[in-house]
Amino acid sequence: MPLPEDDHTGSRIREQRRLARLTQIQLADRIPYSLSLLSQVECGARPATAGFVAAVAQALRVDTSKLSGPPGVASVPSDRLLHVVVPIREALDRYDLGPNPDLTTVRPAAELVAEAEALCQKVRATHLRAAAKALPALVVELTHAVWSAPSTEVWRALASAYRTAHDVALKLDHPDLARLALDRMGWAATRASDPCLEAVQRYKRGTLWRGATSRQLITSGQALLTDGTSREVLAVTGQLHLGLATVAAKQRDRVGVEAHLAAAREMADRVGGEAGEVHWLSFGHTNVSLHELGTSITMGDYDTALGQARALRLPATTLTSRRARYLVDRALVEMEAGSAKMSLGFLADARKIAPEQTRHLPGTRATVRGLVHMSRRTAEGLGGMARWIGL
Repeated sequence: MPLPEDDHTGSRIREQRRLARLTQIQLADRIPYSLSLLSQVECGARPATAGFVAAVAQALRVDTSKLSGPPGVASVPSDRLLHVVVPIREALDRYDLGPNPDLTTVRPAAELVAEAEALCQKVRATHLRAAAKALPALVVELTHAVWSAPSTEVWRALASAYRTAHDVALKLDHPDLARLALDRMGWAATRASDPCLEAVQRYKRGTLWRGATSRQLITSGQALLTDGTSREVLAVTGQLHLGLATVAAKQRDRVGVEAHLAAAREMADRVGGEAGEVHWLSFGHTNVSLHELGTSITMGDYDTALGQARALRLPATTLTSRRARYLVDRALVEMEAGSAKMSLGFLADARKIAPEQTRHLPGTRATVRGLVHMSRRTAEGLGGMARWIGL
């Protein structure tokens, strides 16, 4: 069931009323305005005056900004995350300052490399706050190391730490910080002379843009991969094809989607098995199937997506981050199919295994809003889910 295209004060009043599990009659009984006016405001036929909004907000016990907008106000990152992201931003800003005179001790390179790998793993396990807490100190130490005793190994580890900063920032809904981290990743990857790292960086950049820029970034990453025989190159090449399939889906280019998914399947056949060890891309046939589902959702082909989602069986080894993303996608397509109870169940499952990631996924918000608009009265559990994501 698609979301309504209108997004005005009336539609937000309707949304919050349903979250409060009130009918129009019940809400009208609580405000000094008529049922007829409330009905007309909710459908957009009459504007909502400041007094009307204030009265409804008081009756629903919500802030007036929830009703009057702007529409995206609920999606603005909360100040409670600033203590997590500010230290990361400060660490990224030290990239060109040379050796750090304030560091009295620096761990050996091997330990720094091992921690960079461990933080990648934490993010894939959706332990985002734990990764974010450890990341600034690691970036500072690695930055000092590349200026005082540079080596390819340390440059690679720094590029990996920057990529982790991107992943954490993006999953916590700080896209500007994610872009900055990717810029730093490209800076370090170039100095590591690692074409696969550079290609992954361009793939990540491409997923943040739309249209021609996305395609150009990912295609330029493919051009860096001249040795097409190693498992690493095959896996990265396949992942870039999945990125291009996603770009094509945003442009409703079905031919492009199929062509890139087919190329990715060929790469998965050549890789053999799931290449989870290659830059934490987890490239393989499961990843191709997940992207196939994602492209169907992006193109609005929900009937196809529903069949794909219900047929998909994730291996036990699937990373938590990918499993949670699948559960949110499944919830979205079940909602579109009118299966509200199943949809809410899949959202609850995603919240249980990966609460930090699930809370900030756009699909979570879209699903919860869709479920609210589907029902005349908010189902048990949906109100709590809506409050949890800040709706």
